[in-house]
Amino acid sequence: MAMKMTRQHILDRLWKEIGENRPIFGAGCSAGIIAKCAELGKADLIIVYSTGKTRMMGLPTTIIGPSNPITLDMADELMNVVKETPIIAGLEANDPFYLDLEASLKRFIDKGFNGVINFPTVGLYENLIEGGMALRKFNENMAPGYGVEHWGWPREVEMIRLLRHHDVFTMAYVFTPADATDMAGAGVDVICVHVGPTMGGLTGFIELEDMDSLLKKSQDTIEAARRKNPEVICLLHGGPFYDPESTAIIYEKTDAQGFVGASAVERTPIERAVMETCQGFKNHSLKKR
Repeated sequence: MAMKMTRQHILDRLWKEIGENRPIFGAGCSAGIIAKCAELGKADLIIVYSTGKTRMMGLPTTIIGPSNPITLDMADELMNVVKETPIIAGLEANDPFYLDLEASLKRFIDKGFNGVINFPTVGLYENLIEGGMALRKFNENMAPGYGVEHWGWPREVEMIRLLRHHDVFTMAYVFTPADATDMAGAGVDVICVHVGPTMGGLTGFIELEDMDSLLKKSQDTIEAARRKNPEVICLLHGGPFYDPESTAIIYEKTDAQGFVGASAVERTPIERAVMETCQGFKNHSLKKR
């Protein structure tokens, strides 16, 4: 069973890595074998996403069905084999099946997760489509209908603020400098600048933005977070960064302190390994008769 860890213990571990000039790496894991290997590979964080289910199905990363129950169902399998690495839950704040946000959060903490990240996040869709901020305003205006104070992005910020109040380790996907300011102001421990759906492999997305623009926007977002809280840890995720080699430029062109990979951990490496292994078995010649 995975260890119980305090927020401060997790932060101490992360800052130790940064102090020794090693990037933080968060590994998205949706199956026991992947989580077990991620821990052996020295991942600093194991992050559980409901979308991992579709990656395990050989499909593009997709949300299918209510997210939070899927994530909770994954917990036992991962916690059974992870011994010392913090396990972080992707938790959907905008869960219409659990309008009591405090009660929704409690399920994940009681389950044994060591922290939370805002996933799925409305920010992903708002920043992929033209006029996305209009969608943000629309989501916010849904709050009275749900009988809650906040809905959409503000609900995700509220979730981080509540978790910080309870001294739970938190991460947050952010997409813009304004998002980063919101989350840093709410007390998040780690921001993860999401630069778009992950490319590469058999089911990856197409590139959405040129590299220079992407890196500049990422740096601007990091700087916005640090203006609000100089102690926030800043990571990147997604887009054209889908394997270890492709992430080198992150540390050359931005002040990011690490990377979070989901498809980059549990999809593209498996695709390569299985194809190469099967091809290897086929490379032998039969005994001539």
